[in-house]
Amino acid sequence: MADAFDLTIIGSGPGGYVAAIRAAQLGMKVAVVEKWATLGGTCLNIGCIPSKALLHASELFEEAGHGFKALGIDIPAPVLNLPGMMNHKTETVAANVGGVDYLFKKNKITTLRGIGTIVSPGKVLVTPQTGAPTEIETKNIVIATGSVSAGLPGIEIDEKRIVTSTGALTLDKVPGKLLVIGAGVIGLELGSVWARLGAQVTVVEYLDRILPGMDSEVARQFQRMLQKQGMEFKLSSKVAGIDKQDDGSLKVRVEPAKGGDMEIIDADVALVAIGRKPFTEGLGLDIVGVALDERGRVRVDQHYKTSVDGIYAIGDVIAGPMLAHKAEDEGIAVAEILNGQASHVNYAAIPAVVYTNPEIASVGKTEDELKAEGIDYKIGKFPFTANGRAKAMLATQGFVKILADVETDRVLGAHIVGKNAGEMIHELVVLMEFSGSSEDLARSTHAHPTLSEAVREAALSLGDGAIHI
Repeated sequence: MADAFDLTIIGSGPGGYVAAIRAAQLGMKVAVVEKWATLGGTCLNIGCIPSKALLHASELFEEAGHGFKALGIDIPAPVLNLPGMMNHKTETVAANVGGVDYLFKKNKITTLRGIGTIVSPGKVLVTPQTGAPTEIETKNIVIATGSVSAGLPGIEIDEKRIVTSTGALTLDKVPGKLLVIGAGVIGLELGSVWARLGAQVTVVEYLDRILPGMDSEVARQFQRMLQKQGMEFKLSSKVAGIDKQDDGSLKVRVEPAKGGDMEIIDADVALVAIGRKPFTEGLGLDIVGVALDERGRVRVDQHYKTSVDGIYAIGDVIAGPMLAHKAEDEGIAVAEILNGQASHVNYAAIPAVVYTNPEIASVGKTEDELKAEGIDYKIGKFPFTANGRAKAMLATQGFVKILADVETDRVLGAHIVGKNAGEMIHELVVLMEFSGSSEDLARSTHAHPTLSEAVREAALSLGDGAIHI
């Protein structure tokens, strides 16, 4: 007789492993099917975590080389030990995936290694790399298979010279010239890593701006900051092809998005970072009748149920922003819903962070969206040049921008460009979760001197005015 579970989750990324832990906490017998040798999915193994290790290490390398002197610290020019930096990344990943292993054991979650295929509602076939497949019975199934890098037609990824984010995290030397295709979050983060380590970085973007979907004022100002750091941008442009040369270099054919004369750009490595697409291969969704939308995402209702009873889906494989923390929240919600609780995710208050230097963090509406929706809004802004702590840290780049409803003063969105922006955004997330006003924030004491005072000052500027500018 097949093993029987209350819940079987296919995929152990942030959505899947969090759903498993929450379901186990609620008393369910849980199994997780994972085809990789380690738990944690893309995020922990080849995404969020390793990229942050390299972002942090490369920032310190640049700071030691260019920022210490102004602080009265005289040292010889730092020497890059790339294998050592990569070892830090590897150890970081191992610590995190080991942590998920521990949490699974602690919560008595069964891990099944192999490819999970839904045979029918209530039955999952697990096919390991070696050995016979195993069929398990389960009351409910959650699809949490995440996403994979999207490719460009006619461009073959080899993860050596033409790479996705996966290959860009494992380069064995700093490329002399790195061409990044796509000016989204992934392209800019990884491009900035290699730029700090010495690469000449050119970013090609099809649209006429960087960071599509983010506040356009933020994107414009941030592009200028990156250009000052040495990154070059070719906007409204597309890559028509990449030709590999005998000496290992690349000739990249770039042309205007609307047509025109072609330009050849030399590169040592090309990073394809045009986005990600949901991964549903091998799940057997067509056989059991699980409906997909026009973009290949699994269709779900407000309770994450697919078109088939007993089968649910969360994370990158469904609609919404492809963010690890969005998947985690959906994982908690679906576990609680299956336990008979009322649970939901507030998609209006999910933060997004670009982990460059400086960072960008945002939550809620952009100014562009409010204009398009015809909402009467007001803007409160405060620059870090007027913040005492930022001056002491030589971190005066950027600003805080808060958008609030003119009539009710309710905060509708917030955007921060600056040092530690990803840490500062959360008081605005909490404020929006409780439908707070800018005055609520303006009247909340902030410790001095902190970077976070700039957030309060931006809120004050929505009233009678900021104090320190």
